[in-house]
Amino acid sequence: MPRKAHGHRLRHGRFSEPGRVYLVTAVCAARQPWFADLARGRCCVRALREADAIAHTLCFVIMPDHMHWLVQLDHGDLSTVVQKVKASTTRRIAGMQGVRCRVWQRGFHDRALRREEDLKVMARYVVANPLRAGLVHNLGDYPLWDAVWL
Repeated sequence: MPRKAHGHRLRHGRFSEPGRVYLVTAVCAARQPWFADLARGRCCVRALREADAIAHTLCFVIMPDHMHWLVQLDHGDLSTVVQKVKASTTRRIAGMQGVRCRVWQRGFHDRALRREEDLKVMARYVVANPLRAGLVHNLGDYPLWDAVWL
């Protein structure tokens, strides 16, 4: 018998601290490679850019079936910020395709970075995901990433 997912437990005890940097990972529903298509990947990038009104994006990479986002929370709640990005991405993709769709799994994983951690080292790790996954041999060939240090 399949085991029931317990992703909802990730939300218990979650605390959002303004000014804190978080590494957020959100996964596509059923690990479908929604963002293997560049136009759909750009929908997610635009949603991340919209979020800059309430959170400061330090870097991101959109992989075919998930995203990694290094973000500094300005104000508000991390769950709300991530929910807005996911909802905006889904609306954009649904509008592009002309049908309703479920892009994201429920919930997300986050890790609050300690103040002493080197953000540039973490950002390099995040944006190098396409290299480690073997999607490209040169990061410049991968279109769905960005970092403020460029």
